[in-house]
Amino acid sequence: MKRRGVRAPRPARLRPLDVLRLGGTGLRTRPLRVFLSALGIAIGVAAMVAVVGISGSGQAEVDRRLDALGTDLLRVAPGRSLAGERVRLPVEAVPMIRRIPPVRQVAATGAVDAHVYRNDRIAVGHTGSLQVLAADRALLPAVGGQVRRGRWLDAATERYPAVVLGATAARRLDVYTPGTRVLVGGRWFAVTGVLDPVPLAPELDGAALVGGPAARTYLRFDGHPSTVYVRTEDRAVAAVRSVLAATANPGRPGEVQVSRPSDALAAREATESALTGLLLGLGGVALLVGGVGVGNTMVISVLERRPEIGLRRALGATRGQIRTQFVTESLLLSLLGGLGGTFLGTLITAGYALARDWPTVVPPWANAAGLAATLLIGAVAGLYPAVRASRLAPTVALAGS
Repeated sequence: MKRRGVRAPRPARLRPLDVLRLGGTGLRTRPLRVFLSALGIAIGVAAMVAVVGISGSGQAEVDRRLDALGTDLLRVAPGRSLAGERVRLPVEAVPMIRRIPPVRQVAATGAVDAHVYRNDRIAVGHTGSLQVLAADRALLPAVGGQVRRGRWLDAATERYPAVVLGATAARRLDVYTPGTRVLVGGRWFAVTGVLDPVPLAPELDGAALVGGPAARTYLRFDGHPSTVYVRTEDRAVAAVRSVLAATANPGRPGEVQVSRPSDALAAREATESALTGLLLGLGGVALLVGGVGVGNTMVISVLERRPEIGLRRALGATRGQIRTQFVTESLLLSLLGGLGGTFLGTLITAGYALARDWPTVVPPWANAAGLAATLLIGAVAGLYPAVRASRLAPTVALAGS
């Protein structure tokens, strides 16, 4: 009989640190099983991370190759008036275009009324179809050009009689050595560099490029740009193109020609869409396979220890404590396998990308999704058998041994 005023003893509460220690006890007492279980989990997560990482690295390589085609490069040039006359861009066109937020680089060239000759013994009419252009210092990076010999225009040489020859111009003038003098607009200019061919701006190959300040001082350049090269963010090419004409010449936007985005931009968007679908599909399949492996491992792990559950119940452990113990163990095991899987998947991706000379790209969401999925699946897979076993009477659970 129960005495009045005497309460039944309450089970001891487990603190969070006690829960972690209790959950880790099962991992420490069965190291081989823990290693094999964690390995199964790690393989599933590594498969997902590697699939996503390799797909992302492949997409980055495609983007890198398409960048070489100038998908983000737009050209602004003067058009013609309603009367059919050639018009000019304002001198302020470049700084005005530079104010557009998505624009990353702006550079311009200006046509100069002059010709370039190898020496003063060449007939005036034998121009070789070469033109003289006043160029910004930012021109070469904007169009992705490279200097074959010598150097590009800088703060010093752009103010003095110095010229950089395009690849075609150097060949027709038979000038390849920096320091050679050529005749530009009746004045001697020193060649400071020779360019490689510029695929994104082939018009520069047949030009002699002079710094803007020097062109104004020695060649009577009026400062009006004839072509403006604009580099924008990939996602904003169409938006920038729609405002370029009004920005370059607010008074007469209809007299401005703006190139349409490169066909390679459409190819980039189609490729990104296809690779994104492939990435999500393969990543989902790999995650599903890994999840099945995690669930199977945790169900077997919990069912194997029913006798232990019966013993702890006989010693006074509550059903809630049994559930907490095995769910915690499931989470710790899943976390261990998930961390190993993300590291292994990243390593596989880096090795594959290095072998193919690709940039290594592992999206952070892939690692986060792998860890979150293993924890979620581990919790679900550990909870159901733990709840079922905790409902068994101690004698029935012990009889399972």
